[in-house]
Amino acid sequence: MLTNEQLHAIAALQKECQQADDLHLKLNWDMLRQRDDHSMDFFYEENGELIAYLALYGFGTSVEVCGMVKPSARRRQHFSTLWQTARQTIEEKGFSKILLNAPAPSTSAKAWLTAQSCTYDFSEFQLKWHQQPIEASNDVLLRKSRLEDTDFAVQLDMLAFNMSEADARLHQEEIQDGPNEQHFIIVAEGQDIGKIRVSNTDGEAYIYGFAILPEYQGKGYGGKTLCNIVKQEHEAGRSILLDVETKNMHALGLYEKIGFKIVQGQDYYLWHSV
Repeated sequence: MLTNEQLHAIAALQKECQQADDLHLKLNWDMLRQRDDHSMDFFYEENGELIAYLALYGFGTSVEVCGMVKPSARRRQHFSTLWQTARQTIEEKGFSKILLNAPAPSTSAKAWLTAQSCTYDFSEFQLKWHQQPIEASNDVLLRKSRLEDTDFAVQLDMLAFNMSEADARLHQEEIQDGPNEQHFIIVAEGQDIGKIRVSNTDGEAYIYGFAILPEYQGKGYGGKTLCNIVKQEHEAGRSILLDVETKNMHALGLYEKIGFKIVQGQDYYLWHSV
């Protein structure tokens, strides 16, 4: 696990970078707080202060790369140095797909990426729910996921997120014991029709892995599921966030109808050489 001191230093650097650049850094705090592999975090410090930080997040055989550098210490190759070390870890762990993440408005990140062996792959919107009247629905039920639901969850990840079976199974293993997380199976018409995961961190509820079987899509169950989750988390005093790929206009329209609004875009770049 990362120490409290390390987590506080990461949070302080994140806050400084966000204020200086007027953007939001996606650092996957739900994963950082449950780290059991110290080799996935890379730090550069000066006089006891965290100056640069890079994190790896494994999703099956894919890995996402996020990082930041203190605004006053940029253009000194700190991030490039961390990246060289991180690449060795990526190779040792056998990740086959490497995605580098950058906030869409970040000029410093884009400048660094254009000099690397990578190309733009896709973008996501981060959405945040803005309060509006919302009603729960009895047409869908949310039951807590059990170990015997693993095969169903794997099937949904393969269908909804184009994951291989191996990656989907590995991903389920990685997330099943996360603290402060709720894993639900969506039930309608007396059948298991989908899944959704909610991670609670520092007063925020982040929605992940939301998927409905194709044969049950277009019947309103997705929207009713989201309404139930939003109502539950809002009444618990938490803000609600989620990510959606920018080209998924159907999902984006559904989220906006419920009250979600775009906060910022995140761009992903595919690395071509380890």
